[in-house]
Amino acid sequence: MKVKLLSYTPDAEKLVATAAKLCYSSSDIESLRDGLTDEKVESFIDMIVSIGHGSVMEHVSFTFGIEGISRACSHQLVRHRIASYSQKSQRYVSEKGFEFITPPSIADIPEAKSEFDRIIGEITESYEKLAALLTEKHTAEFTAQGMDEKAARSKASKLANEDARFVLPNACETKIVMTMNIRSLFNFFNHRCCSRAQWEIREVANEMLRQCLKVAPHIFAHAGPSCVVSGKCPEGKMTCGKINEVKEYFSAMKENIS
Repeated sequence: MKVKLLSYTPDAEKLVATAAKLCYSSSDIESLRDGLTDEKVESFIDMIVSIGHGSVMEHVSFTFGIEGISRACSHQLVRHRIASYSQKSQRYVSEKGFEFITPPSIADIPEAKSEFDRIIGEITESYEKLAALLTEKHTAEFTAQGMDEKAARSKASKLANEDARFVLPNACETKIVMTMNIRSLFNFFNHRCCSRAQWEIREVANEMLRQCLKVAPHIFAHAGPSCVVSGKCPEGKMTCGKINEVKEYFSAMKENIS
């Protein structure tokens, strides 16, 4: 798994504080910015978080490049709807010899790992056979219509990928570029940094938070799983029961950044 912060809104914390200050002032915007010292920026951020004035954090966005994750993980990522996504296409990119993600729980058991690798091998062979058969079928159709052989095969291979991909597993590796504003990131971290989140997306979320802390430490000091942010677990009977350990983990993460 690889997570990289590709881009983010410059002066993120000052911009959030400017937007917050504007809501409570009749001054012009430039004057608002000129008077924002680091101390005042931090004060405004603390204030808006404490009163839940989340809309001012929507002016700042962060873009991440994420690779080496499974389709199972990316399906969970895109459920966060207030965001923008660009993902490697299985229609336009052949998955011949595709990379795959093995869950640690399976990798830890030799018999399970052997079975996992066996079925992945069979799927790989099936995918490649289906792609080849479909490519030949579509190539013949296009050449019969008068299309040049090379152009026909190129077009046919794209159509072949489109249907051959139906046999690909959730384990199939994918890459995705994702952009979220801070308000959406806070919600994302609430849910996905939680110890009850699926292991892979939790690793992605934790690394995203770590990188956000490096560039906007005061804002993201308020972010994390719900138990860290609110002081209590919202999961009820389904709680992990490790609230103190979770708090210690994220406290150490934030201290190490600062």
